[in-house]
Formats: sequence, C-alpha cells, structure tokens
Amino acid sequence: MESRKLYRLEEGKMICGVCAGIADYLNIDVTVIRLITAALVLGCGSGLIFYILAAIVMPVRPY
Repeated sequence: MESRKLYRLEEGKMICGVCAGIADYLNIDVTVIRLITAALVLGCGSGLIFYILAAIVMPVRPY
C-alpha cells in the first residue's frame, strides 16, 4: 500500500499552497477547499489560525 503524505504545493498555489496541498491529498477540486477555508475564516475566524499553522507545519512537496 502506498504511503501518502500531506504537503504544501508550489504549483497552483495562491498564498502558501496549503489549500492546494489538502485538495491534492484528498483528491478533490482545490476550489472546494478554498471555499471551505474562506467560510471558516469569515464565519468564525479560527480558520485563519488553522491556515497559518498549516502553512508553518506542512512541508513543501519535494520535486
């Protein structure tokens, strides 16, 4: 079984590549993840904290 890891992506990124990495990991469209992230940021504000933490913790995918 292939081991999958969660990485930030440099290609297709808008800010830090967190949403692109999550979308790639879950194999769904990046727009869905970006809309969910925007809703969390605008709705309760905690989404911004999680995004910043993910940008710090998630490694960039090696090429």
